[in-house]
Amino acid sequence: MTPRKPGNITPRNPARFSSDIDLKAGTVRVRAAYVERSTGPLVLGPPKSKAGRRIVGVPQAIIPALREHLAVFVKAEPDALVFSGIKGGPIRRSGFNRLASWREAVRVIGAEGLHVHDLRHTGNMIAAESGAGLKDLMARMGHDNVRAAMIYQHAVRGADKSITDAIDKHITGEGEEDDDGPAGVLVPVG
Repeated sequence: MTPRKPGNITPRNPARFSSDIDLKAGTVRVRAAYVERSTGPLVLGPPKSKAGRRIVGVPQAIIPALREHLAVFVKAEPDALVFSGIKGGPIRRSGFNRLASWREAVRVIGAEGLHVHDLRHTGNMIAAESGAGLKDLMARMGHDNVRAAMIYQHAVRGADKSITDAIDKHITGEGEEDDDGPAGVLVPVG
């Protein structure tokens, strides 16, 4: 019973039980995930890496929708899945699009071709744009390897361009002069 490759972890919802959500604190505790075995069964176990066990902040803008979802769709039991199949069990990757009406939802918002995993990518890009450091990005993403976090940081290198432009302006003398003379001119100290 070997697990499928990591990219096929299901059901797009690492076993987030209702007891793992703290609406008051605005957090989700990630402590387990379902893995779809190559032989078919879904098995609940720890996340792929030690860093996968984490507490992640939930934006306040999402809390009302999450609160409503919990009230309408989730049984009032601490071990109830936040997102479940028709019978209350975990959602298989193969059944997600149909069960969640995903294709219809992305068509309505004009985002055909959008996949659920793209939402994780978008969240990671926004986190990187916030200026978060490498370790903080790794913790939020649940990665213990710097490679993925660095990809997101590299993709949002706008800050480096701004820094480079500021240095350029200083060197070329663009901008205001001050009491020390024009910018870019080296003046001996003393």
